[in-house]
Amino acid sequence: MNHGTTPQSDKRPGVGQAPELCCEGRRYAPGHTTTGGGKIHEVGLIGGTFDRFHIGHRNLLMSGLSKCKAIEVWITSDSIARDKDIRIYSWNKRVDEIKLALGTDSERLSFHELTNLHGPAPTHEQASAIFCTSETMSECETINTMRGESDLIELEIICVEHTMSWDGLPISSSRIRNGEIDREGKSWIPDSFESSDMIMTSEVESELKDPFGKLIPGPEDNPSIAMKEVLNMTKGCYGPLIAVGDVTVRTLQDIGRTADIGLIDGRTKRQVWDGAEGIDSSLYDLVFECTSPAGKLTPSLLSSCQEAITSWTKEEKSSLIIVEGEEDLAPLFLHPLAPIDSVILYGQPGRGVVIRRCGEDAKQRCRRLLSGFAASE
Repeated sequence: MNHGTTPQSDKRPGVGQAPELCCEGRRYAPGHTTTGGGKIHEVGLIGGTFDRFHIGHRNLLMSGLSKCKAIEVWITSDSIARDKDIRIYSWNKRVDEIKLALGTDSERLSFHELTNLHGPAPTHEQASAIFCTSETMSECETINTMRGESDLIELEIICVEHTMSWDGLPISSSRIRNGEIDREGKSWIPDSFESSDMIMTSEVESELKDPFGKLIPGPEDNPSIAMKEVLNMTKGCYGPLIAVGDVTVRTLQDIGRTADIGLIDGRTKRQVWDGAEGIDSSLYDLVFECTSPAGKLTPSLLSSCQEAITSWTKEEKSSLIIVEGEEDLAPLFLHPLAPIDSVILYGQPGRGVVIRRCGEDAKQRCRRLLSGFAASE
């Protein structure tokens, strides 16, 4: 079984068109053409993982419903999905998201567990169509070959175009899990932060007074107590361990667990901190330097955060980001950029350590807060 994705509503190139049939009129297998023409099929087949249901999934299923009276949706089993990525939602949750998103349109869909590569497609006697993308076309051809060996009619292969995200690349669940895009293919960070210094407004500042995450209490003179509890809580997390603040970065170093990504500015409580000299930059694969004055977020800081996270995601390289100014507001960039299930830590002076796992809720909150910043004059 195979699946694909298609376009969303947006004015950017490649985004926002109605789903299109790709490969239309082209011949892919003997005696078979992927026209997707006017014929309405009784039963069609669509397969895939369908994690974090996004606009491409919607367009794929709606394309199927426009060509078929009924669609069997074969969704990858939990055991297969978790072998691919432990962050993939459970089978039941993936089905529930589809039903919630499509509403009454889902009444013509039936949901089944896919436990192998092709599912029932090679032997299905009622189905007459199968939906795919260009990447999975070859598997559909294989299915038709298998059907021919069993004297079953070939399925009409209907190829649906990918949905393109803001950067011209296809929307996919893996890109969403890796923090690159949201479920509509949009960037989590407004474009204005790429080119201009942005100033925190009083409204945003008031929202940031409360800890953004769970506070793990501990004595200020021995931060390792709270940090050891934090590390016990983060066992099994998928993404990088990101530490913001000199005391947080130094404490992790001292207890033998260097941060995957650390951000420091040589200060604590906005005062120069002598302990920062003990932070060993040689423990990191990469070191970035940037500027970000107090109360501002800058393209320089954003670029360093992007490079550090990309380096970890693609190569699992650790990074230390040295900020001239203040790194306090960096979590507003880090949550939108980081892979889902990353852990972001920062110290709460006199209280302990704040821990927050990165999820779509955190990304949405940060995007909302970022939209409240004002351009620097």
